[in-house]
Amino acid sequence: MASFSLHGIPVSRGIAIGRAHLLRPAALDVKHYLLPEEQVEAEVLRLSTAIATVHRELQAIWKDLPPDAPSELGAFIDVHALILSDPIISEQPLEIIRSRHYNAEWALLTQIDELSAQFDEIEDAYLRERKNDIRQVGERILKVLTGSANSLPVVFAPEESTPHMIIVAHDISPADMLQFRDRAFVGFVTDLGGQNSHTAIVARSLDIPAAVGMSNASTLINQDDWVIIDGDAGIVIVAPAPIVLEQYRETQSRLLRERKKLGKLKKTPPITKDGTLIHLLANIELPEDCGGALEAGAAGVGLFRSEFLFMGRTGQAIKLPSEDEQFESYRKAVIAMKGRPVTIRTLDVGADKPLGKAEETALNPALGLRAIRYCLSEPQMFLTQLRAILRASAYGPINLLIPMLSHAFEIDQSLVMIEQAKAQLRDAKKKFDPNIPVGAMIEIPAAALTLPLFIKRLNFLSIGTNDLIQYTLAIDRVDHEVAHLYNPLHPAILYLLSTTIAAGAKAGIPVAVCGETAGDIKLTRLLLGLGLREFSMHPAQLLAVKQEILNTDLGLIEPQAKKILRYYEPAAIAEAMERLRTL
Repeated sequence: MASFSLHGIPVSRGIAIGRAHLLRPAALDVKHYLLPEEQVEAEVLRLSTAIATVHRELQAIWKDLPPDAPSELGAFIDVHALILSDPIISEQPLEIIRSRHYNAEWALLTQIDELSAQFDEIEDAYLRERKNDIRQVGERILKVLTGSANSLPVVFAPEESTPHMIIVAHDISPADMLQFRDRAFVGFVTDLGGQNSHTAIVARSLDIPAAVGMSNASTLINQDDWVIIDGDAGIVIVAPAPIVLEQYRETQSRLLRERKKLGKLKKTPPITKDGTLIHLLANIELPEDCGGALEAGAAGVGLFRSEFLFMGRTGQAIKLPSEDEQFESYRKAVIAMKGRPVTIRTLDVGADKPLGKAEETALNPALGLRAIRYCLSEPQMFLTQLRAILRASAYGPINLLIPMLSHAFEIDQSLVMIEQAKAQLRDAKKKFDPNIPVGAMIEIPAAALTLPLFIKRLNFLSIGTNDLIQYTLAIDRVDHEVAHLYNPLHPAILYLLSTTIAAGAKAGIPVAVCGETAGDIKLTRLLLGLGLREFSMHPAQLLAVKQEILNTDLGLIEPQAKKILRYYEPAAIAEAMERLRTL
């Protein structure tokens, strides 16, 4: 067989080499047919029974979770259980059977396709990926209906000579991932998914190489093909030539040796060669992620994406998480971090992701009623979240972070609502930190260009590079057609980063970077040279960034970093970046 390579989205670092094991989606085996009237209720019962069976399966999986299972797995199983309980899955397909006389599989797929189309309109990459959670719940129901299942060979603790296996699938559910634990599976390749898909999140938490968004990998790769995953590049090489296989094996061995060395840095403070302490923080989605953050040596949580608490609640009659439910999640994170600060970002959803309400999608959702704009338009929802965050601040240090601010009146309205939430808690005689620091996400160019408005009113700034790059360069960061234009080293981006960091330093307020840029070791020295002293990233990236910090002399790199700001030509910037890495 001739060798070929596939290019997807890199989501988890490292190299995996093994034989392909294909998982076939149950949806491929589904038949479509119309039912006579007398068979409709029997078909409704068949689908109801299948849904109940999947409920029991998920409960059993949750109950049998091993103590060392990544927290992300349990969280995603919870989300799947919530989706399964929602009328959009548990009731709507039954109505389709009754009204259209579709067979159960057809009715279920019809409903899932309709929901998927709604999710495709969502601008936010993280929330759009939740479409796949709905598809995977449907997939589990289909497997019960069709009697199909993913068959996995039982291979435990393989010998050195035994080939490892790489899962190749259209998509993989978190529940199915449990089957791969303690077996000879070393990597994942999926047709679907993005940086924020559950496959990506779990792969990072397990520290397993993965490449997602490969489009048609599951149809091009054959069972037992030799496969190489280059997780750093998002490349999959199928049927590699012997010399390529040997080269990647050598690289894999070198990376494993380097990773073992990194493990020794866990307790080493992140101090530059010339004695400057740098704060390394973790980005988390769930309170359970705090364990991984502490394990990696994080000095706190730099970004708690609170919108995850609002997920899995789709449907017409949406039920938002209560104040107590939110409070318990925030409190759990604060207690888990043992006195280290936790920065909680308020809800970052909007008109393009309407939390299940049947609303018309905005024409330009990225520019619509998002984040703080949405929260200010839903004051009771916003006050509920603010009270929950404030209550949790009684249990440890919390920073309150507001996303997508760009106008002075938005900052002022947010601060008024925070004071209102404090007054409500005082009336209710509930404890909170009255001096909780309040900060802004700098992710809109207008914010980065009017920093005095923010510095005058707020306690800290956090640069969200993902959106800042997207808005500055006017590209959709998840659109493959323009992905090549997404460039953190564009002169405009470097200007906005450097001026924001410098303005914070001059005013004496902390500035962090919490986007993907913070965890990219190719950019660590540049950010340090521009004056950044607080990085927040996925815990899996933290030790590699720490190593780069330990090997950096600020006195040497600062002049070179400032020189880069004067360049506009890409070749000159690339050359200067290369010099920076060798200092």
